[in-house]
Amino acid sequence: MICSLGLDPGLRTGVKVVVVDATGKLVDQAVIYPHAPKNEWERSLQLLGSLAKKHQVELISIGNGTASRETDKLAKELIKRSPELHLTPVVVSEAGASVYSASAFAAREFPSLDVTLRGAVSIARRLQDPLAELVKIDPKAIGVGQYQHDVNQTRLARKLDAIVEDCVNAVGVDVNTASIPLLTRVAGFSETVAANVVALREERGAFKNRKQLLDVPRLGPKAFEQAAGFLKVMQGDNPLDASSVHPEAYPVVERIIKKTARPITQLIGDRAFLATLNASDFADDKFGALTVHDILRELEKPGRDPRPEFRAATFKEGVEKVADLQVGMLLEGVVTNVANFGAFVDVGVHQDGLVH
Repeated sequence: MICSLGLDPGLRTGVKVVVVDATGKLVDQAVIYPHAPKNEWERSLQLLGSLAKKHQVELISIGNGTASRETDKLAKELIKRSPELHLTPVVVSEAGASVYSASAFAAREFPSLDVTLRGAVSIARRLQDPLAELVKIDPKAIGVGQYQHDVNQTRLARKLDAIVEDCVNAVGVDVNTASIPLLTRVAGFSETVAANVVALREERGAFKNRKQLLDVPRLGPKAFEQAAGFLKVMQGDNPLDASSVHPEAYPVVERIIKKTARPITQLIGDRAFLATLNASDFADDKFGALTVHDILRELEKPGRDPRPEFRAATFKEGVEKVADLQVGMLLEGVVTNVANFGAFVDVGVHQDGLVH
């Protein structure tokens, strides 16, 4: 992750500004009033520039609520005046940010921070690591469709929880940075075990390998076996601990290393070479060819982030409300929802358009 500046837009109440470092820790905060009625445009630019330079900010995360486009203009003006800062502005969904800011978890995390600034922290973090931040919010508060209140709420909650857990386990969790809400979603973990992981990490420092997790109170061998493949130790003693390869399958990787005469550091990430290997050559009675194939795929791109290269959408200048739209316009936007009848796209006019 990289250092980010979070902007929670507002008019009369001002734009809430926070800076979070590469680990998501809050390091600075402010409130600026660039829009009406105060119109402190120049002063706001100076403050944002000062914060960006002081903390070596690379990303500007802007909430998509009230005054979002106006605040986006402010960010672009800053970039135009200070190109040496190499800033990238991104408008992100602020759905659920207010729910997080008023939650018990946010109060424990930032007991002395104003509620409005907590929302800005959430906006900044969800650009750095969306999954880690969004698990702190009830999925129903994020907005999961226009009919979510018309269905059985118990069944909806159960289904949404299962989907969130599937997402967390598909991506994996960095045990040295993960919060309690994120760890709680790992298969085999309870909230108590998640809290114990964080407590042991704070007491001893970062985990160096997966085996050290067996020292966590109330994390038994069975739970460890179930969770180990989803728990990742980045930059630890064993490069495989940063992958989704389960410790039980490490012998398969050792066979690959022995047969190819390549150290693990050269194998990991070498997609071209790994593509030449035949999974059947490394299979045995315990690990079949399909399992070995999955292991080879994981070695191609280990780590927590399965997303492709990041690219931010750029909204068209001068198009800020529905009345600005004209037939034949070619617009860039962000897909916010996909349904059977089409896709909803945010093009920066505070009302998603339907493509079908």
